[in-house]
Amino acid sequence: MSQAHDPQHQVLFNPIAFGAHTLRNRIVMSPMTRQRSPGGIPGEQSVAYYRRRAEGGVGLIVTEGTCIGHPAAHGYNHVPDLFGDQALEGWKSVVAAVHKAGARIVPQLWHVGPIRRLGMAPAPQVPGYGPMEIREGGEVVVKAMTLADIDEVVEAYAQAARDAQAIGFDGVEIHGAHEYLIDSFIWQRSNQRDDEYGGSLANRTRLAARIVRAVREATGPGFPILFRFSQWKISDYDARIVEDAEQLKVFLQILVDAGVDIFDVSTRRCWEPAFAGSSDSLAAWTRRLSGKPVVMVGSVGLDKVYSIAQLRGNESADAGQGDLTPVLGQLQSGAVDLVALGRMLLADPQWPNKVLENRLAEIRRFDREAMLTEV
Repeated sequence: MSQAHDPQHQVLFNPIAFGAHTLRNRIVMSPMTRQRSPGGIPGEQSVAYYRRRAEGGVGLIVTEGTCIGHPAAHGYNHVPDLFGDQALEGWKSVVAAVHKAGARIVPQLWHVGPIRRLGMAPAPQVPGYGPMEIREGGEVVVKAMTLADIDEVVEAYAQAARDAQAIGFDGVEIHGAHEYLIDSFIWQRSNQRDDEYGGSLANRTRLAARIVRAVREATGPGFPILFRFSQWKISDYDARIVEDAEQLKVFLQILVDAGVDIFDVSTRRCWEPAFAGSSDSLAAWTRRLSGKPVVMVGSVGLDKVYSIAQLRGNESADAGQGDLTPVLGQLQSGAVDLVALGRMLLADPQWPNKVLENRLAEIRRFDREAMLTEV
């Protein structure tokens, strides 16, 4: 017989409003690229993957990155599309399965930007797109986007949001983190443009704001728009898009004015202080400065914190924070509103149910095998 949950975990299971709906708890499945959609079409494997996490008790699922309908949006094999009849039908089946299991679901709208290189699927002849031209060996591998290119990408995001709403998704998340297209405009190191999309922080955030506004216009009021951002980059874990709370306030206000409803704050370790002189996390700062609900994410529940390189085969790993105390404290204080798990839900789809039923000792720990083989 299941035991009653530990009272200290109750805050994880309090419901919260989400657009026209209510999430059954504060636990979010974080987006994770799985590369199991051949031809960009999510099939039965994807339906089963997301259904298991919904049955496991999460309140909200943010899908893996889904590519918008732009020729340079892709950067990896077998990543799902969010355009075209077959892909949309596949996602419709995923949405139905998740709803039947009691959870809500939003797609993460994705354009990989300058991460893309010539030769990558599904259009090998298409270079990456980004704020600045990048040459390798004398060849242009990333195209500096023109104003016309920017207009096309903005419309592609809007169309993806329209389609997501039409097939039953409960909102959308815009991927503005981790050195992909939107983030490459925001980060000063990767954006040295001298037009209205470069220079000041406000200018560098202009593309993000245009996309948010276009998505809002495409979907109307009441359809939740989440925006994921990060300080860290794939190529630089210590990178920063803002240096202090004042800059963060400027950045957030632009996005709030554009129409963001919820911020998904991606950090490597969610409990770490964001700025010198304060113990507050980046998520807590974001909640306070934006006045919007915030998703906290970053190594929740892990015993070890792996870098991307370590997950690919190295044996060493950083010491991590395996207990939930820092997360629970921030939820209880109202510093954050939702908590996202990624790798723990790869390892054990039943994580929420096991925490609810006080079966923590039964939770399967995350390891590299779960990263590579779990579907």
